[in-house]
Amino acid sequence: MARLPYLEADQVAVKYRDMLKRNTNLHKLLVNSPDMARAFNGVGGYIRFKSKLDPRLRELAILQVGWLEKSEYEFTHHVKIGKEFGVTDEDIAGLMGETCGKSSKLEPLAKAILRGAREMVRDLAMSEATFAEIKRELSNEHMVDLVLTIAFYCAVVRVLATMKIDNEPHYKEVLEQYPIPGVK
Repeated sequence: MARLPYLEADQVAVKYRDMLKRNTNLHKLLVNSPDMARAFNGVGGYIRFKSKLDPRLRELAILQVGWLEKSEYEFTHHVKIGKEFGVTDEDIAGLMGETCGKSSKLEPLAKAILRGAREMVRDLAMSEATFAEIKRELSNEHMVDLVLTIAFYCAVVRVLATMKIDNEPHYKEVLEQYPIPGVK
């Protein structure tokens, strides 16, 4: 159960109701601090709609963070979002395999991005070798967007866990296909 209330549109000032368009528990809780919620939504919106980073690769990086951090909410939401941006079941199986140290059929850049996300989650930063490998394929702008995307979602999973934000039932269905080890 969430530590703060989920607010509905009629419980917030009219000028902040646009932040509840997505109608998720995350947004309903964050709007308890409407100006912070707007800033949060600004970064999230940039990542999803304005970044020039390949959206499939972006979603794989986000999924890696959610999977590694055992964040049911983040992982399940981004399985659904990722599929809208070209992530396949084979990609997700590859992510799960790569996380366990198994080989997958993912292309080298996707493998390197997943490794970079794992390094940022586990070790705070990407290693020199991983950064250099990804940098051979991506521009400076793409590198900034990738690193900030991974860092942002490292923050998001911590918000979700600390606020104990409940996952919506229709997202829980994702766990039937992709159960996260250690998550009930």
